[in-house]
Order: sequence, then C-alpha cells, then structure tokens
Amino acid sequence: MSKQTLQLHSTELTIHSLDVDATIPPALLKESIFFIAKTADELSIVCPSSFTIDSLDAETDWQALEVIGPLGFSLTGIMANISGVLAKASISIFALSTYDTDYVLVKKHSIEKAISALKKDGYHVLGSTK
Repeated sequence: MSKQTLQLHSTELTIHSLDVDATIPPALLKESIFFIAKTADELSIVCPSSFTIDSLDAETDWQALEVIGPLGFSLTGIMANISGVLAKASISIFALSTYDTDYVLVKKHSIEKAISALKKDGYHVLGSTK
C-alpha cells in the first residue's frame, strides 16, 4: 500500500470533557472544524481553542493532521500504520475519524517531530510549519 498524504491544519484545537448531560453550545455548529462524541459515560468535544466551552476538563495545544481522502471503508491499516510511526517516535496522539477520512491530533510542541517521523517513513505532509 502506498503511503497517504496528510494535510497539517493550522487551527489550534482543544479537547474538552463535559458532563454526559451537558448541552452542546449551538454556536459550536458554526465553527469551521469540530468533533463531538457522546457515550453513556461521557461527552467529548474537539474544537478550535478560540471557541470557549465551560467544560469539566480540557487539553489544549493540539494540531490536526488530516489524511487526505476520501478513504474507502475497505482500506485497512491506515490509522494503525500512522499511529505506529508516531508511537515509535514517542509521540502521543488523539485519533478521530469521519465518514471520509481520519485525523491524527498531535500536541503542538511535537508537531515538527511528528511530521519529520512521518516523512522519514514515506508519508507526504502538506502545510508543514517550516
């Protein structure tokens, strides 16, 4: 399988943890990028750091690497391979998927190291910070 192309997004993101019954702020739906996940135990929102949410806890300073898609559902190992490269470089990630593609969130202070590791492994990365 050939290596995918990833696009670095410049928007700084925050991962929020909210009470499972918290109300999702309606203004969030107007943001250019956001992710919402809810289970019986938790509600998580990932959104631009510039958007204020009253959350129980928050992790700031993330940047997204988008796997350029769309990716077919029959493709296998994409996230496993990317996360494996980053794990070998001791880089922690937060992974997200949509219908069309995958996103790998990396702490801002580790983004250049992540891009370097991915490029060394044969991935193409667009929009690098250098």
